[in-house]
Amino acid sequence: MMRTYLQINLKTRTVEKEEFHAEAIVKAGRYLIAKTLLEKGLARIDPLSPENPLIFSAGPLAGTSFSNANRTSVGCKSPLTGGIKESNGGGTFSYGLGQLHLAGFTLHDVSDDWVVIHLRKDGTISFDEAGPYLKKNNFAVADLLYERYGKKVAVGICGPVGEYQGLLAGIAFSDSDGRPSRLSARGGVGAVMGSKRVKAIVVDLDKIPQLHDRKKSMGNIRTYAQKLQADPAVMNFYNALGTMGMADVTNYMGGLPVRNFSGGQFADTGAGEPFKMGAEYIGDLNRSRGGSQTHACMPGCVIQCSNVYFDQNGQEVVSPVEYETLGLLGTNCGISDPDDLAALNRIANDLGIDTIETGATLAVLMEAGLAPFGDVAWMKSALEAIGAGTPEGRLWAQGTARVGQHYGVKRVPVIKKQAISAYDPRVIEVTGISMMVTAQGADHTTGNAPRLKTRSMTHEEIINASLREQILSAATDSLGLCIFGRSVTNVETEFIANTINDALGTALNGDFFFELGRETLKLEWEFNKQAGFTAQDDELPAFFYEESLPPTNHVARFHSQDLAELYARLDEARQ
Repeated sequence: MMRTYLQINLKTRTVEKEEFHAEAIVKAGRYLIAKTLLEKGLARIDPLSPENPLIFSAGPLAGTSFSNANRTSVGCKSPLTGGIKESNGGGTFSYGLGQLHLAGFTLHDVSDDWVVIHLRKDGTISFDEAGPYLKKNNFAVADLLYERYGKKVAVGICGPVGEYQGLLAGIAFSDSDGRPSRLSARGGVGAVMGSKRVKAIVVDLDKIPQLHDRKKSMGNIRTYAQKLQADPAVMNFYNALGTMGMADVTNYMGGLPVRNFSGGQFADTGAGEPFKMGAEYIGDLNRSRGGSQTHACMPGCVIQCSNVYFDQNGQEVVSPVEYETLGLLGTNCGISDPDDLAALNRIANDLGIDTIETGATLAVLMEAGLAPFGDVAWMKSALEAIGAGTPEGRLWAQGTARVGQHYGVKRVPVIKKQAISAYDPRVIEVTGISMMVTAQGADHTTGNAPRLKTRSMTHEEIINASLREQILSAATDSLGLCIFGRSVTNVETEFIANTINDALGTALNGDFFFELGRETLKLEWEFNKQAGFTAQDDELPAFFYEESLPPTNHVARFHSQDLAELYARLDEARQ
């Protein structure tokens, strides 16, 4: 089987086509991003310069209805961290790429004028004038794009913050209902898209791509769906509660970010106080209004961990309310009402910005005294300033680390200048280690294991657990799979290998999965070393070691020197 990979030069508006066969298609995700950036020697470039390529890649099963296999990896050198970045999002974008038999594409150089790129199902590509879409928010842009290109398309949009290269900016992909609400959000990838003057990318939807053995492949799609539907972790948590269910877990554990990481629990549920910012409460509230707590962001997904949040009048506000948004833009900013959170979430989606980085930034601004925690009106005005690109808004759009430095704030929750996700490393230690050492910046998706009771584990066991999760997550990202299916995919590697073999005609076995993750991490680690990162960059901010976190009163136990040899163990790690 063959897929095409496009090298798109924005300056000359020329396109070179490469043929990807067999395992090259399999490795077209996070692995290819790391390999490309490293081989091109880009570790020392300015991330917002023309030399920084912006890579979009789809997994080997993209374009089919194989559940949770249509995530899009976006990669570049991050302008937020200065290191390597792979940021992936759900929705229909890779579904469209796969249906056009595309493994992905890279944007090179800079367009002279703002442009919309249209990838057509007849194999041609157009560079269309983007003037009508500039300085408009994402929902308005999406409506105009559908009006211009029809409804049977997927879109990727650079929002207004990305236009002026604000580092909060992600790239917004359309979901299964057409909303531009599934973001490759982290690391400032939207700022890189803006630096290239690409306002949007439109991908025609077509039909399921040609498969090596169609009959077996369709059977594998059904079998995988059945495996997910039989898995308790999938159906009793992700399907039943969605990702926001993690808020109930971390709040109970005392590891939820509260008021700029000064507390770990928003409500003492053991005392009978209702926790209104968790899925148990929000789910009942939303369903009573006609909202949906089970929603698939991409075609064919049976996990359906997304949601559509309705207001008290039975009108849609936003889709989705995710755990990370709830933690960083919600409790971390002192928000206690899910309606307020949903309204803020809608504004952030419309601007196409990372709700993790944005929430952490706003909380640091509150810590600096610009507003009290929980001041919803101020938060909305701050988001408005960021969207409009006022002088203050442009400063705030540079993210948590730079804002904290500007205002002289002590408690700034970042690693490698990227905001820590909604898992306090003083309590949720495996995830904390992953966020510390990953080349990606403080990103929980690089190796998340929040439920492990690490206080009864040895340090060696905790470190090894992080390394294992990082390897498995890197493999999952490289295959365009969503990590929320990992309770199945991590243990069904032979099935995944055979599924890819039936789809592409490869000859993989189950060992390929762990090896792919291992090799990806090696490449990323080497890139960041060449970019100038050292072990000291893995250290948590000092307050995590100095301030005990109520109610557990834990402090962070792991320092960068404890983890300095972690990636040297990659070849020894076992699944």
